[in-house]
Amino acid sequence: MAILLGCDGVHLEFPTKLIAQDVTLGVNEGDRIGIVGKNGDGKSSLLGILSGAIEPDSGRVTRRRDVTVGILGQRDALDDAMSVHRAVVGDLPEYEWASSPRVRQILDGLIADVPWEGLVGELSGGQRRRVDLARLLIGDCDVLMLDEPTNHLDMRTINWLAGHLKARWQKSSGAMLVVTHDRWFLDEVCTSMWEVHDGCVDPFEGGYSAYILQRVERDRMAQVTEERRRNMARKELAWLSRGAQARSTKPKFRVEAARELIADVPPVRNELELKRLAVSRLGKQVIDVADVDAGYEGEPTAKGSTESRPSGATSDRPVLSDVTWLIGAGDRYGLLGENGAGKTTLLNIIQGKLKPLRGRVKIGSTVRFGVLSQQLDELKPVEDDTIREVLARGKRYVMVEGKETSPEKLLERLGFTQQQMWSRIKDLSGGQKRRLSLLLTILEEPNVLILDEPGNDLDTDMLALVEDLLDSWPGTLILVTHDRFLMERVTDQQWALINGTLRHVPGGVDDYLRLTEGASAGGASRPQAPGFGGALEAGSPLGGGASGQGSVASAVATPFQACGLSNAERQRLKKEVASLERKMETRRAKIEELEQGMFAIDPIDFAALTAQQEAIAAARGELDELEMAWLEASEQLEG
Repeated sequence: MAILLGCDGVHLEFPTKLIAQDVTLGVNEGDRIGIVGKNGDGKSSLLGILSGAIEPDSGRVTRRRDVTVGILGQRDALDDAMSVHRAVVGDLPEYEWASSPRVRQILDGLIADVPWEGLVGELSGGQRRRVDLARLLIGDCDVLMLDEPTNHLDMRTINWLAGHLKARWQKSSGAMLVVTHDRWFLDEVCTSMWEVHDGCVDPFEGGYSAYILQRVERDRMAQVTEERRRNMARKELAWLSRGAQARSTKPKFRVEAARELIADVPPVRNELELKRLAVSRLGKQVIDVADVDAGYEGEPTAKGSTESRPSGATSDRPVLSDVTWLIGAGDRYGLLGENGAGKTTLLNIIQGKLKPLRGRVKIGSTVRFGVLSQQLDELKPVEDDTIREVLARGKRYVMVEGKETSPEKLLERLGFTQQQMWSRIKDLSGGQKRRLSLLLTILEEPNVLILDEPGNDLDTDMLALVEDLLDSWPGTLILVTHDRFLMERVTDQQWALINGTLRHVPGGVDDYLRLTEGASAGGASRPQAPGFGGALEAGSPLGGGASGQGSVASAVATPFQACGLSNAERQRLKKEVASLERKMETRRAKIEELEQGMFAIDPIDFAALTAQQEAIAAARGELDELEMAWLEASEQLEG
C-alpha cells in the first residue's frame, strides 16, 4: 500500500504541555484510523500536525504530491451570513452537483430538513454540524480528518454517517483519521487505532473493542513484568539456598482468547441487589405517565430552538401524543429519539415541570430528582468558587458500593488530581465540569437520576469511569444520549419517541433504527430529497419554485402496490400482524403484573425475588420474539 502522508521524528511542545516527542507515523491508502486519548493529550494537535495546520518544533511532515486532505474541525468556519446552499456547494452550477447521485445521497442523509436558502446563522448547533459535514463530504478528498464528527448529531444521523464512511472508498483506497469519544462509531468505521498519551502515539490493530482487548493484555503483561522484577531477588535467593538444580521448564504468560481475560470479571451490575435497594429507597410508587398529550399551549417556538419546543409547535399540534410510561423502582431506562422528537419535553413532564395538555402524571411522594442537564445550568451559581469550597458545603461521606467514601475520593476516581481541587469551576474544561456536575448531583442522594447527554466532552477513558460509577448507583435511572455505546452499557431497557409517540424497543438501538428507517421509507419521518426518486417540491433547490425557501427535502409517498404483494398475501399479513399485536398486549399485561408482584415480595426474601425476576425475564423473552415476528410481518406488509 502506498503511503499518503506521515511524519518523522516530530516534536511539539506547548508552554505547559508536551504534545509529541519524536513521533513517527504513516497513513497508508486504505487506512481507517481512530484516535483516542485523554482530553488535552494532543489528539486534535496530531491532526493539525499531519494536515499542515500546525508547524512542529522539529521533525518532518511528508505528504504525497497529489494528495488532497479534507478536514472537519470541532468548530466550523461557516459564515453566518451565507446561505446553506452557498455554504455546502459554493458557486458550483446546479447541474453539476444535482446530477451527482453521491452528492444527492449526502444531502438527503444529512440536511434533508434544513432550509436550503436559509442563513447559516439561523441554524441550531446540530444543523450547523450537519451542514459542515455535507460541505466536506461532497468533496472528493483522498484523506478525511474528522475531529469529533458525531458532536450534536442524533443517533440516526450517526448511523447514516458510519454507513457512508464505510462505503465511501474502495477497500484499498482513500484514508480516514477520526477523533471521537463515540465508541460504537469507532468500532463501526475504524480498522486500526492510535492511542495518544504522554507525547507518544501507540498503534493498535482493529477497532475500539480490539484496542481495549490489546490494552488489557498490555497492562496485564506490564503487571506480570513488574511482579516478576519485584520477586526476582527472593526467587534467586531461594534457588541458591537449594543448590544449583536444573530447571526443566520456564514460566510463560499466555492469553488464549478474549474470554479468558474477562473470565474472572463479575457482571457490571448486580441487578437484583440494586433493585432491592431501589425499592427500599423509593417504595412502590415512582412515576406514572398515563395517556398524556403534551406541548406548549399558545406558544409557537422560535426558529432554531431546542427539541423541547419544536419549531412551530402549538397546542393544536402536541409534541407528544397519547404517551404512557410507567417507571418503577430501580428501572434503568434509555430514551431514544431524533433531535426535536420531544425527549426534553418528556423529561419535563415526568419531573412535573410541564403540565400535560391531556392525561395524568403521578409522581411518588418519596421521589427526589437529580438532574444533569446538557447546559450544566446547575454549576452557574457556584462557578466563581473552587471545587474544594463547593465540596466543603456538602456531606463529608457518602455510601458507594456499600462503603463510606469521601467526595474527594470520588473526584479522584473521576480523574481529578489534588491540585485541581483548588481550581475555580469557571476555569475547568467542559469534560471536567460535566464530571463534577455528575458527582454533585449524586452527592445530593437523589433516588431518580435523569442524565441528559452525560457523555458530552468526555474522552473514552472518562466515559468508562462514569459508567463504572453509575453501575453501582441504586435508584431509578433515565438516560438521554446519542452515544450508542453509553446507552447500551448503562441502561437495561430502551424506549423511543417516534412521531410524537413513545414505544418500547426490546431490541434496543437496532430496533429503533429499523423502526425509524421504516417510517422514513413510508414518508412519515424524513422526506426524500427532490429528484432523489420522488416528485419535486415547488421552492426546492431542484423543483424550480419561486420562493427558494423550501428545505432540501420534499415528502414522497411510496405506493402500497409497489410492495408486489397479492391481495390474498396482504390480507394474510394483516391478520398475522393483528394477531401478533393482541399477543404482545397480553404479554405486556403479564409482564406488568409480574413487575407489580415484585413489590409484594419481602425485600429480604432473595429466593422469591430471584424466582420472580426469572419469570419476568422469561415473559420479556416471549415478548421479544413476538415483537421480532411483528416487525418482520410489518416490513413485508409495507414492502
